[in-house]
Amino acid sequence: MKDNFSAQAALYARFRPVYPPELIAHLASLAPNRQYAWDCGTGNGQVAAMLAGHFNQVYATDISEKQLSQAPAHPGIRYALEPAEQCSAEDDAFDLIVVAQAIHWFNFDRFYAQVRRVLQPGGVLAVLGYSIFHTDSPAVDAVIHRFYTEITGPYWDPERRYLDEGYQTIPFPLEEIRMPDFVMQYRWTLPDVLGYLNTWSAVQHYIRINGEDPVALMEAEFQQAWGGVGEREVRFPLLTRVGINVIE
Repeated sequence: MKDNFSAQAALYARFRPVYPPELIAHLASLAPNRQYAWDCGTGNGQVAAMLAGHFNQVYATDISEKQLSQAPAHPGIRYALEPAEQCSAEDDAFDLIVVAQAIHWFNFDRFYAQVRRVLQPGGVLAVLGYSIFHTDSPAVDAVIHRFYTEITGPYWDPERRYLDEGYQTIPFPLEEIRMPDFVMQYRWTLPDVLGYLNTWSAVQHYIRINGEDPVALMEAEFQQAWGGVGEREVRFPLLTRVGINVIE
């Protein structure tokens, strides 16, 4: 599992989009019990905090100590500095496992071996993610597309392709559940958008290699395309793969 997000942990906590509460509630409803959930690759604890409203206890793990330092303290959440491929939980421990915007960094074989061990029979694995966002402005979208493909394109890790492919090409060795449609839609200002762009791992790679911030280089172009409005609608395509641990 790669750690591409420690350097921008504070930005990540501030600017990353939040998953719809209705999605988390639906996942909880699919679990056989509401005792114990694992938020694997928790980052700043965003999903763990949402799960804590539905489960007695949430185990939230990540390999980034800086990311975990941004996570909210909660009596129902136990955080641990731990890779996805080496879960310390007991066998058959979890009713629900959630991996949000992280599975593409994992060693699939080793992670799924842990899933088979710690997910109880009938338990649910939910892989969540989102791909490149769109706005209500074709002009802004054109700048976003150029920034994503031309400016930062060469700096993305190879694993990014799994998000571009809608998580449809990752291994998923569970009996899959058809999910309802959920929407990730927000009203963002231009500073919100630029702050979010700074959380991208490709932006951080660009800065390390070139010594300058590509978001700052493109800011004038974004401002021109954004126009005189304060907020615009921002939509993220939501990616889900959800399955049940069927033991035959």
